[in-house]
Amino acid sequence: MESCYALTDPSQLLSPSIVIFRALIEANIESMVSMAGTVDRLRPHCKTHKMPAITALEVARGISKHKAATLAEAEMLADVGVGDIVLAYNPVGPNVDRVVSFRRRFPSVRFGVTVDHPVPLGHLGRAMAAAGTTIDVLLDLNVGLHRTGVFVEQDPDRAARLYRAIAETEGVSPSGFHVYDGNNHQRDRAGRCAAVEAGLGPVLRLRDDLHAAGFNVPRIVAGGTGTFPIYAAMDDPTIEVCPGTCVLHDAGYGDLFQDLKFVPAALLFTRVVSLPVPGRLTLDLGYKAVASDPALGKRILFPDLPDAALVLQNEEHLVLETSRADRFVPGDAILGIPWHICPSMALHRQVYVVDEGRSVGTWDVVGRDRVLSV
Repeated sequence: MESCYALTDPSQLLSPSIVIFRALIEANIESMVSMAGTVDRLRPHCKTHKMPAITALEVARGISKHKAATLAEAEMLADVGVGDIVLAYNPVGPNVDRVVSFRRRFPSVRFGVTVDHPVPLGHLGRAMAAAGTTIDVLLDLNVGLHRTGVFVEQDPDRAARLYRAIAETEGVSPSGFHVYDGNNHQRDRAGRCAAVEAGLGPVLRLRDDLHAAGFNVPRIVAGGTGTFPIYAAMDDPTIEVCPGTCVLHDAGYGDLFQDLKFVPAALLFTRVVSLPVPGRLTLDLGYKAVASDPALGKRILFPDLPDAALVLQNEEHLVLETSRADRFVPGDAILGIPWHICPSMALHRQVYVVDEGRSVGTWDVVGRDRVLSV
């Protein structure tokens, strides 16, 4: 294991758990700021870490704008003191009332949500007007992921009509576009750049048309971790870049986006619980402790077991085949790098924090819950 993952005395750490290396978190934040060029363009997404402690480190570095995927994450950000939050999710059903409650509880926070259809826009506007308040609304634009948003390349007129409707709806204020292109997984930087520019073209034409018609589009909240450096290199002050995973990083993005020089800072801490047959290790690292959306062979990378093959995983067990199995006895500790850190974090209520090789306490993963108080 590399020296940056030194752990001098793991004897009191429960397993399975997540161990956070504070120095690596801070280094990743610095890399994020350096790539953005200025903290003013950054709007990091908290959906990966979900922790007040990491939010506080980002705020201390001068990052004042943040992004969330759930109202609980937004509340977590506001409780830390973040004053500008975009909820990158279309509120529907009871979440409309929760958005009203959020505005009442945090009246000084600049708060925005996304919409992509006139019906929930109407519900939101009526709820806000009845509460005597307003909220920023960003038009959610689909640039190829086909998950949410108006498909701007195919139907720019529909997108323009909906933005005009936002401007004309009482209780809401048009606040720009939200553009997430999680479909762009090109390994090479040049290919990713070309894909981003192709998707952004219709977005910029829509913005220009709306400006010409007298509508203000003050910002474009754009991209994710993989496309973050592409948007950051653009000379457009209205583009806000939204990296998320990079503050913790993981093996999956490390493999896919090798031009991103972040370091995994959140590792899985596990112990050997059995040696069932020669050449096999059983760890206490089931799929209740690590994300199981990647294929079995790519859920965890074990730096100290380069030949490890993941052959079986259940709720509380992970079975490996490795030529080094005979070096271990039950109780031995092993560190692994998760392939997909975002859902892995949501499986843990607390994480251990390591500073200079020593465990110095725990941080709460507050945003893993769906509801806090709002």
